[in-house]
Parts: sequence; C-alpha cells; structure tokens
Amino acid sequence: MEQVTAATVKQAGKVIAVHLSYKSRADQRGRTPATPSYFLKASSSLSLSGSVIERPAGCELLAYEGEIALVIGSAARRVGVEEAWQYVGYVTSSNDLGVYDLKYADKGSNVRSKSGDGFTPFGPALIPAAGLDPAALRVRTWLNGELVQDDSSAGLIFSFSQIVADLSQLMTLEPGDVILTGTPAGSSVAVPGDVLEVEVDSPGTGQCTGRLRTVVVQGAAEMADFGSRPRITDNEREDAWGSAEAAGLAPKGLSAELKRKLTSVGTATLSAQLRQRGLNNVSIDGLKCTRPEVRIAGTARTLRYVPNREDLFKTHGGGYNAQKRIINTLNEGDVLVMEARGEPGTGTVGDILALRAQIKGAAAIVTDGGVRDVAAVAALDMPTFFTGAHPAVLGRKHIPWDTDLTISCGGATVQPGDIIVGDADGVLVIPPSLVQEVADAAIAQEHEERFIAQMVTEGHSVEGLYPMNAMWQAKFAEWVMAHPNPAAQL
Repeated sequence: MEQVTAATVKQAGKVIAVHLSYKSRADQRGRTPATPSYFLKASSSLSLSGSVIERPAGCELLAYEGEIALVIGSAARRVGVEEAWQYVGYVTSSNDLGVYDLKYADKGSNVRSKSGDGFTPFGPALIPAAGLDPAALRVRTWLNGELVQDDSSAGLIFSFSQIVADLSQLMTLEPGDVILTGTPAGSSVAVPGDVLEVEVDSPGTGQCTGRLRTVVVQGAAEMADFGSRPRITDNEREDAWGSAEAAGLAPKGLSAELKRKLTSVGTATLSAQLRQRGLNNVSIDGLKCTRPEVRIAGTARTLRYVPNREDLFKTHGGGYNAQKRIINTLNEGDVLVMEARGEPGTGTVGDILALRAQIKGAAAIVTDGGVRDVAAVAALDMPTFFTGAHPAVLGRKHIPWDTDLTISCGGATVQPGDIIVGDADGVLVIPPSLVQEVADAAIAQEHEERFIAQMVTEGHSVEGLYPMNAMWQAKFAEWVMAHPNPAAQL
C-alpha cells in the first residue's frame, strides 16, 4: 500500500465533507436528512499522520470526528451511482477537526471552524479502492488510547457511491480530491495534551490504513479583532461534546421534580398565578382533548403550517417534509405545538405520526387545526389537543413549512423551549424563566383552596374566607400545622 505523503496532500485540489451520513450519528443528533449535504474545507487543512494540531487561542471546543476518506482516482463528471465507485482511487483514515467556537460565524459553511491549518489529518496509508467492498469498511477512533468511535460503512445513510455520484452532478471530481464521508456517533471534544488516533480497515480483506495519529496543543496567537471572535453557547457545547451530560450541562427540558409539581395542580390554578404576574395571553384556546383526564407538562417544539398553494405543496408537502422531520426528532417530554391558523378543515396529524410521536416519548400534541383518524389518535396514551376531527389530508388546506420557531397557536404565542401544561380545562404556555416560581405558588394556592373548601363544607360563609381576611389567614396557619402540604414536598 502507498503512504500518504506531502505529494498526496499537494495533489488534493478539493476537500469536500458530508455533514451527516451515519445512522448512529443521526440518531444521536435527533435528525435524519433526506439527502446528503456538504461543505468545503481548505486544502491547506490537510496534514499527515503525526502532526501537531493547535486548538486556537480563545477557543474551548475543538471537536474530533473520525472518518473514512475517499481519494478520487480519475475524473468524474455526471456519473451514475452504479458506476461511481470505480472513480475512487483510494480509501484512507481522516479526522475532520473543527472548532465549534466559530460555527456561528460560518452560517453553515464551516469555512472558519473547519479549515484551520492541519485540521484535516489523513493517512497514514492508502488502501486501493479496487477490490474493496465499500459497504464493509470499518472506522475507529481512539482518544488517549480509549476507543470512542467504532462503526462501519454498513451504517451509512448514504452510500459512498451515492455521495460520489451526487457531487459529480455539478462539479468535476478530479484525481487527488478528498471526500470526507462523515463521522459516526462518538465524536466529542479534545483538549491540549490529548492524542487522537483514527484507523480505517477492511476486515474482510485484512487491509488497514494504520493509525492516523494527531497530538493537540494549545495555540498562543490571539485572533485579530477585525474578524469574528470565538463565541459559544451551551447549545454548541452540547453539540460538540455529544450530549448535555458529557458537556457538564444540566439536561434540557423539565426535571422530573418540576414536572411532578406542574401536573399536581390544575391549569386553572396555574392560570391565576400567571395572571398575577401580568401574563393574560398565555392560553391556547378553542381546543378539545383526546385524554381530558390526563395532566401533561412538557417542553414546546413548534411546527408551522402555511396555507396550501399547489406549486409549493409539490416542493414542501411530500416526502420527508417538515411535519415528519420534527416528529422524528421529538425527545422524551416534548410537546409538539402546531400553528394551523385555527383552520379545522383538514387533519394536521393522523394516527401513524401521532403513534410515532408517542413512541419518541412526546408528552402531547397540541394543534389549532384538525386531526385525522381521531378514534385511533384518541386510543393512544399520549393526549392530543385539537379543534376537531376531519378526514382530509394536509394538501387540502396546509403545507408543513418550518419548525422550531416562534409560532401562534390558538391565539397564544409559543416559542421553542416554552413550558406547555394542559388538562381538561385547557392548555397554557409558561415562560421557562417563571415556571419554578409559578409551580410553587400554584401548589401553595391549591393547599389554601383545600382549606377554604373544607371550611365551606363545614358551613362557613365565603365572606372574608374567599379571599381570606386576617382572621382566616391566622386560622389557615394553624390548619397548616396539622395538615402540611404534601405537594410542596415533591
């Protein structure tokens, strides 16, 4: 086998990378693309095995991604999937390094975050592609000697041949061009002093690239003020490390304790507490519920429908559209909230997708539009809040347009991450910054109301009792000593 040399690096006119291509990585990220998408890395980012890579000064999140790299062997232009593999000359190991601290500045292009000098080590050996089964290659990554990534090309969403053929439709792939084919689950963050190793092999033939070794060091040169400076949020930290737990962050969504508190009280009580805080327009109105006996609390994910227009439905309505994408990426405890403009004249969800939402762990579906297959949807354990039943599919009135943005539903504004609570009385939207305070106050209010109800049952007038004057407040304080609030201990 040939070795990757400086001459190999110089021959690479293009370095093209696939955004998301492994099923394991897609499952980890909670989204599965319908077609491959790409970004370019500078050819100057290529480096050899044994290289030292700088984490830029001021940056925190240098992420590693072990990958299988294809080196084009002969020019390919508008080739088909069936013939694409013959244009691949070699297979080798690569590490698609990048700093998440600069992703915000790239607007999806990854130019600054991924194109640092040396940020694409590859090698050390080139395995001839001829005779290899492209669906039977293995990629493994080690961090300081510990195996952290282990997957095979059998786990690809898009085959190598599809990737090569797709790229060749608009550009000529030339000899020496490098295609980074995506990383499986297990990518995370490296820090100065770490040793990264990536290896690609063909277990069926015994051929192996050997370990691609890279050492991370800390850069000293500060970035200039006239360009984008490093900047990160907890979202980037979670993406770079692979999970909130690995990044040392509190998990997103409601804690089990807070969810128990919210579902221990009624929306009527929560509404009163929100009103006391000046929030009067936080109810999603006009809905009925498939499971009115169930109280729900969860974190909003949002989907917006726009009025149907036949030409736009052709491009946005079919296939793996926005509706299917968001349902497939729901997480435990999410509430899917749909903006359907209060239009009940078609279904915004049916039995199959509602079942998928339940299996994904969604707490509820909320829509100000109609529901199809309402009997089957009502039979699910997961509640659905909706305006009414309708047999028609989306294309009659709606196009699923976009997701995870601020929407209007039933007269209320809903943002991703808002807390949604619902019961037989209705559905409320609670700002995350207020939810703990509101929950605790609602629990205290309901304990007071239990006392008031008991007093009324015993024959007392509501005058001075509801609301309580000073005398009754003193009696309530005595009552509490004998009747502590169990919900406050949740």
